[in-house]
Amino acid sequence: MHLNVAFQMDPVQAVDINADSSFRLMEEAQSRGHALFVYQPDQLAYVEGKMTAKGHPVTVQRVPGAPAILAPETEIDLSIQDVIWLRQDPPFDMGYITSTHLLDRVHPDTLVVNDPFWVRNYPEKLLVLDFPDLTPPTAVTRDLETLKAFRARHKDVILKPLYGNGGAGVFRLAPEDHNLSSLFELFSGINHEPLIMQKYLPMVTNGDKRIILVDGEPIGAINRVPQQGEVRSNMHVGGKAEPIGLTERDREICEAIGPLLREKGQIFVGIDVIGDYLTEINVTSPTGLQELERFDGTNGAGLIWDAIERRLSA
Repeated sequence: MHLNVAFQMDPVQAVDINADSSFRLMEEAQSRGHALFVYQPDQLAYVEGKMTAKGHPVTVQRVPGAPAILAPETEIDLSIQDVIWLRQDPPFDMGYITSTHLLDRVHPDTLVVNDPFWVRNYPEKLLVLDFPDLTPPTAVTRDLETLKAFRARHKDVILKPLYGNGGAGVFRLAPEDHNLSSLFELFSGINHEPLIMQKYLPMVTNGDKRIILVDGEPIGAINRVPQQGEVRSNMHVGGKAEPIGLTERDREICEAIGPLLREKGQIFVGIDVIGDYLTEINVTSPTGLQELERFDGTNGAGLIWDAIERRLSA
């Protein structure tokens, strides 16, 4: 099967060849003989009924500092692509949301991964609300008094922006911390979005497990361990990735959410589990493929392309 594949992503020339999941997906596609094209979100356009993108045919290479060889810029009709990857990093703002609306205009005739309609309707920290028996106590609000009452019940909490990513803006408020009102004022001055507050899970010191699901099925996990004195385990802020297996509880969580992910076209998903609790379902631009492959040899990119090729052959 030869496919024409476009990647909507941040600049490919800046990726880390040893960590970036988009690079690994491109590398795997190239090894299968698929033709690659890359463009950035601001090069996406709707013009008189046609969806187009300005970008570059690209060849990827595992060369430090030179991960991609770009052909001259050209404009393509996205409706004649076989697959479009929605892979730019959040923030999940109106620019991101608008790109999903535009890609809706070519999907499903052109397969967009992950399905943009459900990426838009399943942001990372909100889809988990459909599974309250799997998650820690959670509140989502812009009302300070509601946050204060939640904290009074649960004492030790995490406060973070609802549409944040990479560990940015995540605060632990221990019982003796008196900064909730100040943090609320700080966030309120930045935007008008709600905040999310969750009961603090002490097990995070042992790691925040990233489980990768392909078409609703778990293929493996990595453990992200926070630095000493840090509550955030994201690798963007210094978390260390370690190998780890799946527990019975992990599989129970995956069995509960997997059918919904598969039904809604979420082919590549990374969920976050702390102890026995599901904390996030990442559908916008999941990571972890390269770490998983290094730790246990699982070619997650290959399994993802197998799933895509099965869908296109059905």
